[in-house]
This record gives sequence, structure tokens and C-alpha cells, in this order.
Amino acid sequence: MERNDEAFCPLFHHAVELIGRRWVGAILRVMLHGVTRFGEIRDLIPGLSDKMLAERLQELQREGIIERHVHDSTPVRIDYTLTEKGRELQGAVEALSDWAEEWDHPNTINLGPVKE
Repeated sequence: MERNDEAFCPLFHHAVELIGRRWVGAILRVMLHGVTRFGEIRDLIPGLSDKMLAERLQELQREGIIERHVHDSTPVRIDYTLTEKGRELQGAVEALSDWAEEWDHPNTINLGPVKE
């Protein structure tokens, strides 16, 4: 049997694991539409808690996908923006969105545990 060394790529694996984390795709999708404030992001994604959003934003910041900007004002205003690296994900996010529109339908989506 011939081995295909290109079948597994650690860079691809890391990217899929990062983008595939719970809520990351939704966060990126709303940010690609120009949403930058913590509360706005949270309000646009049903079921996303403040704690989980904060964790995911920190992860995306560590990965260089978003930047956090603190504005010296009263009250303090914090914005999150996509970096060039983050904006480069637009094609991938749009392609996945198109695929989901084509193939995923509400009656086939199962987000809960499998019941036997």
C-alpha cells in the first residue's frame, strides 16, 4: 500500500481545530460583517455566554486573527477587529456558509447528544 504523506498536514489540522472550536465560526462570521463590540457579538449569537465569548476572543487574539483595541474614554470602550490574517478567512467562511445553505437544513441539524 502506497503512503500519501500529503494526506495529513499539521498546519491544516491546526487551522481546522481552531476554526472548528465551538462558537469560533459564528464569531468570525459576525466580525466579517463588521461587528466589533463585545456586546454586539454576544447579542448576535444566541446561546453564547459572556465567559465563552471572552475565552474565544482571547484565543483568536493569541492566534493573531483579531486585535483588541482599548479606547481611553469614559466609559472605556473596547473594540475587536480582524487582522489581515483574520480577514483572509473570509473566503473560507463564505465557502462554508454556502455549503451549509446548500446541504444543511433545519430538519437535519442535530446539535444534541445521540439518543439510542
